Amino acid sequence: MCNSIMFIVITLLFLAISTGVHAGDMTLFAGVCDGRNGDNLPSRDQTVALYQKMNIGWIRLYEPFPDLLESLEGTNLLVAIGPKNEQIKTLAEHYEFAVSWIKTYIVPYNVAFNWITVGNEVLQGEIGRYVPQAMKNMKAALTQIGISRTIHVTTVLATTALANSYPPSAGIFKPEITELVTEIASVLSSTDSQLMVNVYPYFAYASDPSHISLEYATFGSTSPVVTDGNYQYTNMFDAMVDSFNAALEKLSYGGVKVYVAETGWPTRGNPPYTSVENARAYNQGLLKKLTTGTMGTPRRPNVPVVTFFFEMFNEDLKQGEVEKSFGFFTPDMTPVYDMWNVISVSS
Repeated sequence: MCNSIMFIVITLLFLAISTGVHAGDMTLFAGVCDGRNGDNLPSRDQTVALYQKMNIGWIRLYEPFPDLLESLEGTNLLVAIGPKNEQIKTLAEHYEFAVSWIKTYIVPYNVAFNWITVGNEVLQGEIGRYVPQAMKNMKAALTQIGISRTIHVTTVLATTALANSYPPSAGIFKPEITELVTEIASVLSSTDSQLMVNVYPYFAYASDPSHISLEYATFGSTSPVVTDGNYQYTNMFDAMVDSFNAALEKLSYGGVKVYVAETGWPTRGNPPYTSVENARAYNQGLLKKLTTGTMGTPRRPNVPVVTFFFEMFNEDLKQGEVEKSFGFFTPDMTPVYDMWNVISVSS
């Protein structure tokens, strides 16, 4: 029974709320990432069929796979997609390459694209300086082709982009990337788009368990653990998101929304911090948050945090057992653990 309905509660991720992101007559706010770093993963058709079977409404792709895009056609799955990181410099320096990319990977497909993510955690590397212009060129290409209103262009930051994140109100970007982030925030503000970030309480907890409790990291606390001025935090996810909100405020771009491009908890590789029990507690706790009246954060209580869970399948070609073990499913599509008993579904 658990195997057959393991992910049934993920359907609740796609209840109607006011975020302004639509698929058909539903308004959605979360999804699941689909990493492809494996040599034993299901076919593209099987992958899309599993998303549909589990009623998962959003999918994040890390690069455009034409056969997967073909499998997504006509499904109404909302899609976040991005170019390969190594293409960002060319996208920034050659506008026509951006136009060609859009014409190659967006225009031909009957797919509900919602975001183009220009770069995944690249801002602190050599590629980072090209991200703002690449975003501008992508947005201009979408406008030229006539589809800019339906697709947001953004980038994805790691939590290491912050020089400080505790308490959340002290959130501030590292000096060496502040100018870049300011330019990116300006682009996002002018196009009504969102900044995406990867948020992993697991890594913070596993690196400092003497100061961070498992309950705080996995939504197990029932009373505030961190008090930050007028804001109280019962979980680390909210605190990490609000540190980005505070950092954007310091750049005078507090109006830019922060969405989560990745979050999850591994089941293996670093015991006792990694386990099925801890992964289930974290993902179920976040799911409960995202499907109740606390969809925002203490600093932004009325702004639901659109979130992509990481990830659909375990990826055996990643480095280290931890990185291989974030999946909800094994490559043969067997559930790693159940999520079915989080919230009862009323008809």
